Amino acid sequence: MDTAIATQPQTPARFGPSAHNAWTLAGDTVSLVRTPPRPKPVHVPALPQAIEFDLARSALIVVDMQNDFCHPEGWFAQKGIGIRPMRKPIDTIARLLPAWRAAGGAVLWLNWGIRADRRNLSPTVQFKGKRSAEGVGYAEHSPIDHGPSLVQGAWGAQVIDELPVAPTDITVHKHRLSGFWDNELDSVLRQQGVTTLMFAGINTDRCVFSTLQDGNFLGYDCVLLSDACGTPSPAYVSRGIHFIVQQLHGFVATADALITSLSSTASKKR
Repeated sequence: MDTAIATQPQTPARFGPSAHNAWTLAGDTVSLVRTPPRPKPVHVPALPQAIEFDLARSALIVVDMQNDFCHPEGWFAQKGIGIRPMRKPIDTIARLLPAWRAAGGAVLWLNWGIRADRRNLSPTVQFKGKRSAEGVGYAEHSPIDHGPSLVQGAWGAQVIDELPVAPTDITVHKHRLSGFWDNELDSVLRQQGVTTLMFAGINTDRCVFSTLQDGNFLGYDCVLLSDACGTPSPAYVSRGIHFIVQQLHGFVATADALITSLSSTASKKR
């Protein structure tokens, strides 16, 4: 007597970088149909106008909050550069991260992480990082030796302990002021369906602004969180950056206002 063997339906296999950007395979059929994320609108005060953005298509870009820039024994501090401006955003970012993650927002750490052999660093980049024959440059060791400065995987390139990196966060390493230059940032963001970028970190007028400006050129919506950024440059430099962002590249808001907006949005859903 033949015995029928019951077969359990197989769960479709998924192929893609995110839940809303994936093919599925069921039997012998490949479905190219994506499931778009449900919009999560958030309203936040900003300059020159208040904005509403979609949290489901946004990423918080945290720039260069690393040991070599922010730690008392990091590369900058051992060069004699005062690190107080680099540490100033830490508390604000530490308050923003849990609120942003709890609301379902994506976090992307954009960090210096250079090659140990410096083969893709131009003479200009190498000179500006060293300044003299006796100085300590990129991928070189400081007197208090925590490893080669800003080399990917070394202590100096790691995010400071005060800002824990969550398993669900994304990390992208860069080797220029702009995170969009000669690396994968744009493709990573596009594959996640991200259209709006919130910027925090250091330095306001250097890596933060360079990346924000290039992001705008590539078509992203850009928001600079002024109180979550820092720089050792004079205050008028930051004011100039804020003016240019408002005039040309996007909007300037504060992390404090964003936290309040995220909390208010969550309360309305209860």
